[in-house]
Amino acid sequence: MPKASGFSRFTRGVRHTVRAFASTRHPVLVHIVPMRRCNLSCTYCNEYDKTSDPVPIDVMLERIDKLADFGTSVVTISGGEPMMHPQVYDIIARIRHHGMIAGLISNGYYFQVDKIQKLNEAGLDYLQISIDNVTPDEVSKKSLKVLDAKLVNLRDHAKFKVNINSVVGGGVANPEEALQIANRARELGFSSTVGVIHDGDGLLKGLTDRDKEVYREIKSKGARSYARWNWFQDSLVDGGTYEWRCRAGARYLYIDENGIVSWCSQQRGTPGIPLLDYTQADIEREYWTEKWCAPNCTIQCVHQVGHLDAWRDPQISLADYKARRSGAPAKETIASILEAEK
Repeated sequence: MPKASGFSRFTRGVRHTVRAFASTRHPVLVHIVPMRRCNLSCTYCNEYDKTSDPVPIDVMLERIDKLADFGTSVVTISGGEPMMHPQVYDIIARIRHHGMIAGLISNGYYFQVDKIQKLNEAGLDYLQISIDNVTPDEVSKKSLKVLDAKLVNLRDHAKFKVNINSVVGGGVANPEEALQIANRARELGFSSTVGVIHDGDGLLKGLTDRDKEVYREIKSKGARSYARWNWFQDSLVDGGTYEWRCRAGARYLYIDENGIVSWCSQQRGTPGIPLLDYTQADIEREYWTEKWCAPNCTIQCVHQVGHLDAWRDPQISLADYKARRSGAPAKETIASILEAEK
């Protein structure tokens, strides 16, 4: 599919956002993994291995078709390192074929000019690269020094939107380097964001005073748009919690290489249902029920999606949900059940 103009991409994004406010019955954002293998071994990461094969393309396309049947708005390909999948371009093209927005999260190592041009031709809408430091160290090789030439390639050839995410927290040795990364991103014409490294449950790791200062400075200079609703981090950075309604499993889905639906990358196995067996009833249940990990969660994408429904439909415990659902006609929604109880 030929690359649409930036204006077309913007209007499609607005259209999907309006639709997300109008209806709660479809996923807004899905992260899908076509390959767990990665060429790097960042010490803080639990989302990769060194041996797994790519998911066969026919299986990936069937999963994309299922997401389209759900009415999904945005599908972002992640990993592992998704650019290692030999048919990643076909996956992107299938996403765009269904009218969904196509995103990609990568470590940045594979953006030679010919690959960028193939991504343009496939119709990629946006790319995010997380850069952890300026110079490689024992924690991470996702470094500005290593990746800068690839970033220049993207500046010169990419027809899709590029965001560079820098990180603080979790023992990052020199938080000031996040400022250098953010400044370089803006110099190249990319948007920039800042993230907080989380632990294996997706929860906040402690921040030093300097981490907090760097976080605030980068955020004050970052791009502001409807796609970067990340003010939830402010409370967490200050050592507090953030009370919100996590709609993971409903409005946000994480689908691993085995096709299993989970709340997010850090809560793999819950609810643990194969995508091809996932139903509207599963979406309803996860929309309405509380998540234990929500108050200390740092997973930006899940928070951003959650803002769409923050103003409506308070959540209840899973036990209460099951009790209210028990004996109710299948065609009744939990909303109508709760309304009848008032």
